[in-house]
Amino acid sequence: MTTTIRIQAEPFDAAAEIDTLTAGRTDIGAVVTFTGLCRDEDGRLTALELEHYPGMAEAEIARVAGEAASRWPILGQTIIHRFGRIAPGEPIVLVVTASTHRRAAFEAAEFLMDYLKTHAPFWKREHLKTGAPGSWVEAKGTDDVAAQRWRWNKAPDLFR
Repeated sequence: MTTTIRIQAEPFDAAAEIDTLTAGRTDIGAVVTFTGLCRDEDGRLTALELEHYPGMAEAEIARVAGEAASRWPILGQTIIHRFGRIAPGEPIVLVVTASTHRRAAFEAAEFLMDYLKTHAPFWKREHLKTGAPGSWVEAKGTDDVAAQRWRWNKAPDLFR
């Protein structure tokens, strides 16, 4: 099983990441990708600024990637999360999961995204078009509800 985790400032190429994960693999029958983009929040934002603690973010994402690998028969996964100032329309996050069959790939990708949206150690601050200081962005209640479904067979501190 191949796992790639990167935290980076520069944009990524989703197609190139899929090619890297699947190159030479004939055992993979399903690849699921999710790319999260920065929204302009109805024209209010000029950018979203993401901060993280280097080393800590990678370690926490690796921990949850290991959990995904233990729950589903995935053959590979790539998780890329950007930091720094990101303009509306630019990609922020990429999750790619590969498996023999689609169900495992879909569920593992959803599991990883629910973790990234609710508990990954990133802090997001809005930069407003008005020039006024923006607020720090918290996970939405709907994101927390979505993440709770993964606790069904594991300890309640999975997404600590």
